[in-house]
Amino acid sequence: MPGILRNNILVIGGGSVGAIAAVNIELGGVSDVTLVLRSNYDVVNEKGYDIESCDHGNLKGWRPSKVRNTVPNVSEEGLPYYNYIVVATKNIPDISPTVIDLVSPALRIGNRTETTIVLLQNGLNIEKPFLTSFPDTIILSGVSLIGSAEPSPGHIVQDEPDRLLIGAFPHPSANVLIAEALAKSFVVMYSSGRKTDCTYSPNVLHDRWRKLVYNACLNPICTITGLDSGRIRLADGALNGLVRPAMREIVRAARAAAGVDLAGDVIETMINVDPLESYLKPSMQQDVEKGNYIEFENLLGEPLREGRRAGVEMPTLEVLYQLAKAVQWRIKERRGLVDIPT
Repeated sequence: MPGILRNNILVIGGGSVGAIAAVNIELGGVSDVTLVLRSNYDVVNEKGYDIESCDHGNLKGWRPSKVRNTVPNVSEEGLPYYNYIVVATKNIPDISPTVIDLVSPALRIGNRTETTIVLLQNGLNIEKPFLTSFPDTIILSGVSLIGSAEPSPGHIVQDEPDRLLIGAFPHPSANVLIAEALAKSFVVMYSSGRKTDCTYSPNVLHDRWRKLVYNACLNPICTITGLDSGRIRLADGALNGLVRPAMREIVRAARAAAGVDLAGDVIETMINVDPLESYLKPSMQQDVEKGNYIEFENLLGEPLREGRRAGVEMPTLEVLYQLAKAVQWRIKERRGLVDIPT
């Protein structure tokens, strides 16, 4: 659009969430998106995405402005800085490269205040490594409430509307008003195509703990049992013996560790958030079935550790965490990361 200063946006991770984010950002016509892909790069680079979206309809061969299979090194490549870096990868701190390793090249050395990082990732305390590694960079929290999957590389099926909550993580030195303004500017940019529900949230900690009622409980329970979010409700004793006890522990931990009071109906809301007859598989269950690593540390480990530090008994979450850790070990073994004595 001539005469309009366009935003320069980097999206790292072009799976089911990152691809829809890239579509929304470019749709407004005021931003150019560079999308970094990994496993689906060859397909998208050659043919583009095939997207079936309840928000956008059918998009055949869609591409953002630029597609790459490596994160740009802005200093070495002499590239202009990015206004926002949107991180939409899985957050798996126990597997290298870490998210810090991925993002670092895209920040200009010596001037890391010009770029804002937006974490469209699940879990708790995900901002802390960034505040340590990039103390001058403002970090935004993106809590994505979307139903989207990638059944095959480059094929995105979005069957539930994109709802995105954006706010600023607390920063030890950044001006609060500046951080809030950057969050609100991102909301305007993301929403400019008028195809999504993106809103500013001043209480991102509440949003993250609320989503953990689902992610720290149904995600690992469905993964370990092999039952989807519909069948786990039908299985004998699973709700009262596993799901509700785990969710009650998260609710108590949120209050004790963070002063976050979740709504009284949050447990039943999260149990029934997916239509039973859809028989949807949570993201962790999908990852295991694809042979991918699971993101259990920030979804399960961090709320467990926060709750225990606050004196909350969390026996169900403790068992789920150890089981998820064993599942991750099994995946590491299959990928040759574990030496097995002969």
